[in-house]
Amino acid sequence: MSDIDISKKMAAIAIDALEDRKGEDVHTIDISNISTIADYFIIASGTNINQVQALADNVQDALGRAGHMTKNVEGYDTGKWILLDFGDIIVHVFDKENRLFYDLERIWRDGKLIDKDELNK
Repeated sequence: MSDIDISKKMAAIAIDALEDRKGEDVHTIDISNISTIADYFIIASGTNINQVQALADNVQDALGRAGHMTKNVEGYDTGKWILLDFGDIIVHVFDKENRLFYDLERIWRDGKLIDKDELNK
């Protein structure tokens, strides 16, 4: 299995985990052609600190069960913007206010917005 196939599978697992905990407005941006930091950014919102933390926990659990450990976690205690770095994918879980403020979709607009179906091909 190629590295990009592994990244796609990881992204699909993360998206499923976010959707399982009712993550809102889940977007996936393919940044593999514009950055070396990761292949995919996955961005989601929660409605409050508890949900943001639950979303992050579920992603870590799901990817951990699949053998992919988190390399770094930032922002968990505040629950306003949690960054989960898995190497090939980076998951950003925001509260609504901080998602609007930081607007990662605009910053990374040179990446390709993709849907979950494309990851399962």
